[in-house]
Amino acid sequence: MSQYQRLLLIINPALRHSPAINHAAALAKASGASLHIAALAKPVEILSLLEENVREKARKSYLQDHTEWLKSQAKNLRGRGIEVTMEVAWADDLQQDILDHVTEMQPDLVIKQTQHESALKRAFFTPLDWRLLRHCPVPVYLVGGDAHALPRKVVAAVDVSDTAPANSELNERIIQQATSVALQCGAELHLLYACDISAVYMTDMGGLALSDLTQDLRRNDEQSFLNLAHRYGVPADRHHFILGQPVSALSEFASEQEVDVIVMGRAQYHGLEKLVGSTTEHILYQVACNVLAV
Repeated sequence: MSQYQRLLLIINPALRHSPAINHAAALAKASGASLHIAALAKPVEILSLLEENVREKARKSYLQDHTEWLKSQAKNLRGRGIEVTMEVAWADDLQQDILDHVTEMQPDLVIKQTQHESALKRAFFTPLDWRLLRHCPVPVYLVGGDAHALPRKVVAAVDVSDTAPANSELNERIIQQATSVALQCGAELHLLYACDISAVYMTDMGGLALSDLTQDLRRNDEQSFLNLAHRYGVPADRHHFILGQPVSALSEFASEQEVDVIVMGRAQYHGLEKLVGSTTEHILYQVACNVLAV
């Protein structure tokens, strides 16, 4: 049985050319899951300037226009053999409305188009996608870039530097989720770990050299990664131990290897990380592919 029985797609009805519908439909078709499309519209500020009776007519007309469009989309998806339901509604608090939908529907996966925000804006406001990654109780599938709607290459990005039980369990969930998606979609499964040793350089007579401690840490991490790959039967040509800062290393790998989905873990947030964001959160703005956070 597929791990996905119910999918929840969140869209902005004003962005009708978003690829999120095609990506959600491809996953629903591949997994046999039902798909509910919630088109949540943010209030149009200019309507507040109108008289009350005129404002209400305009609101109804606005929703009706989007409802007719979404009905046609749902009809096309049903023609492809996908079980689809839909709704169009106002969302005064988009984050809370999405979380309320999750609580009510209990979907196996929430799908949404990545909403790119500038670095300046992120410095003052936590992006909606970051907030969903932090608070949504189910896995979140964020659609970005030009990846294939039906994934062809899925990468499970793990972290073997932390040997705590909680991190080991998260690695297992990442791999299991990635494996399931790859099997359902007929995609290649790859395993990746980005080992960041950039901060542990020391000066030597001949210039810069890695300390013995750093070399030991790298060897330990590489062996732990190989053990993990062997445990899950990942072929040698599909597991990748790479050096570099995780965000840039993952981004470069995804671009070079034409990755469709990166499956990553959602960390617990402490101190400054709440403000600057985690590796998974920053990846959203760096890669031209989808990110599945578990």
